Amino acid sequence: MKEATGELNMTVVTLVAVAAIGAIFYLVIWPMIQGALVSQTCKTSFGSEYSARRVSGDAQGTGTGNSNARVYEWECCVNGEEGNDCHQVEN
Repeated sequence: MKEATGELNMTVVTLVAVAAIGAIFYLVIWPMIQGALVSQTCKTSFGSEYSARRVSGDAQGTGTGNSNARVYEWECCVNGEEGNDCHQVEN
């Protein structure tokens, strides 16, 4: 019986660790990756002086069924500043 309890404890610890790693990825690492992708798209499409700027802070749904994915609107602006020759980036 003690052996089964020990295995259950290790399972719980493993699940909590996996959930923590997933949360860190989703909340910290994924926004950095997304920003880097959009920034590279701006530089490739419009030139090296352009960089990405998130238009809205609120996530918008994708409209693809039951997906809970967050989609942000981005634009490419000269030096990443609002009002400096900005172009919308398609998702």
